[in-house]
Amino acid sequence: MAETPVAVVILAAGQGSRMQSDLPKVLHRLGGVPMVGHALAAARSLEPIEIIVVAGHGADAVENAVHKLEPEARIVLQSEQLGTGHAVRQALPLLEGFEGKVIVLYGDTPFIGEETLAALASHTADLVVLGFEAEEPGRYGRLVVSEAGLERIVEYKDADEAIRLIALCNSGVMALDVSLLRRLIVRLTNDNAAGEYYLTDLVELARAEDYRCNVVTCDEEETLGINTRAELAAAEAAFQARARAGALDNGVTLSDPGTVWFSLDTAIGRDAVIGQNVVFGPGVTVESGAEILPFCHLEGCHISSGATVGPFARLRPGAELGGEVHVGNFVEIKNAVLDEGVKVGHLTYLGDAHVGEHTNIGAGTITCNYDGVMKHRTEIGANAFIGSDTMLVAPVRVGAGAMTGSGSVITQDVEDGALAIGRARQVSKPGLAIRLMQALRMKKEQR
Repeated sequence: MAETPVAVVILAAGQGSRMQSDLPKVLHRLGGVPMVGHALAAARSLEPIEIIVVAGHGADAVENAVHKLEPEARIVLQSEQLGTGHAVRQALPLLEGFEGKVIVLYGDTPFIGEETLAALASHTADLVVLGFEAEEPGRYGRLVVSEAGLERIVEYKDADEAIRLIALCNSGVMALDVSLLRRLIVRLTNDNAAGEYYLTDLVELARAEDYRCNVVTCDEEETLGINTRAELAAAEAAFQARARAGALDNGVTLSDPGTVWFSLDTAIGRDAVIGQNVVFGPGVTVESGAEILPFCHLEGCHISSGATVGPFARLRPGAELGGEVHVGNFVEIKNAVLDEGVKVGHLTYLGDAHVGEHTNIGAGTITCNYDGVMKHRTEIGANAFIGSDTMLVAPVRVGAGAMTGSGSVITQDVEDGALAIGRARQVSKPGLAIRLMQALRMKKEQR
């Protein structure tokens, strides 16, 4: 955490009309989470006193998404989008009593790194702007610097040819002391072609009063902004490439890296092995030494060391797999805890359940956990054996060391060590199959 207290303001009010979407731009998903989640994660790295998100278009939806990602963040409404300076001004009432540095981030600029933010937070200048050397500066605003620091920010449309040759560009991200922000932001004007209040105009105001302004630079890729579906797709590709490289560098084996998809918070321990075409949704932790076989989809789950999952398995939120657990092909686990050594080989659904250690779950087993209104739990003890095609109608408990016969429908608790069979007695009718087929064929011919 920076020595000076930090508050972060994230601007997320724009509609993003170029996305061609009714969804607010910052809610489009990147790395498995809404885009604004990346800005929130970056802000969190500073351990800020306050995180404030300025919402506008689709404010209710933005607020709901933000609070799921960062419950302590506060939302302020920018009812009219009158520029970045106007947006930051909406946040000032929530900073009443705060003394320290304010860092302004953008909900559609997801890749600013922790080291860059730390450099902004710790810089000694009164006002610091984040800049980058652009390969193709295009229509970015240019940062004019001298030995004294940042002189001014010149928008492209206002720049002469000499200024347009400058490659140092403005990202829009800014850090300044809150007292300076309060002093200067009320003096911004909208005397420009767009009729908006620009945060960048604070530099000129600060320099006029001999405040020190400077620039922190970062790689251009950190400042990538997202305004279109094409840019979102490019950002997803960049995120995935970075996540795959990070996993490999941390000692994770990826059998076919280009087919593995990560989320922002995916956590995988060293010596884990990940097969091809595995998708990690949000909230997944895979401990060291676990193996995920190909074509699995995981979300909101924890997989302990030595466990194996897949191929073609699905782990949904609340799935907790203990050490040495085996979950096989076409198995779905949801809100269920599997203790050490449990085996669920294939074609099974376990939802709202707890399975004791070293229990074997036969193929085709289903916990019937939903009655149409309520969810109910299934408890299975240690060292139990659940026969293939068992329907466990919750709420129900199968005791330790108990067994169920294949094809059983279990509607009552099974005590420890007992064998439960819940199926109709088999009846054979000699010759009936032949006569039935003959009758059906005759009926077909008569049509």
